[in-house]
Amino acid sequence: MKPTTIKIALLAIVCAATGPVAAQELRPANVRNCIWCHGTSAQGYASAPRLAGQRSAYTEKELRAFHNHTRDNPQSRNYMWGAAENLNGRKAHDLAAYFATIPGRPARDGYRDLVPEGKTIYELGIPDANIVSCVVCHGPRGEGVRDIPRLSGLSYGYLYNRLKQWNEGYHASATYPMPKVARSLSPAEAEALASYLSYAR
Repeated sequence: MKPTTIKIALLAIVCAATGPVAAQELRPANVRNCIWCHGTSAQGYASAPRLAGQRSAYTEKELRAFHNHTRDNPQSRNYMWGAAENLNGRKAHDLAAYFATIPGRPARDGYRDLVPEGKTIYELGIPDANIVSCVVCHGPRGEGVRDIPRLSGLSYGYLYNRLKQWNEGYHASATYPMPKVARSLSPAEAEALASYLSYAR
């Protein structure tokens, strides 16, 4: 066997042996605490959002907000404040990076007949109510930008409740324009928008 062939064979053996270990190292030990509410594949439920495929900068920012008690809606107080109590910056970063590597699947649990209206709101906004399009901050497919979250594929229930909570004044660390947008949406418009995003990919 030629020396080059031997080197390639040895490299293949090393890669095969170390590949699974490297993948396991990406999985933080404390991720098991997240699966109780967010699911074993991190796809989430109606009340607990999908973490799979979420932007890592956003997830890390929100974990810090839970830890600092600045994300103050009732679910956060009851569940996430305690869950994030012992998270330091490194652990939050590692969890966020890990979840970002898992492909997300659309929840597809909204009202299908409201999807066209929701798509219009997302792409064009509501000019009469002075509501800017969601595309401006969250991207053309709801993919998010940096620490602005991915919205595409999140469950209808979670999205609708978040809009409702923005409108009720929760989340002390909220930045413009989300509180204003949520207050300007009617319940029917929020339903349509949440329905569309639950199907978006």
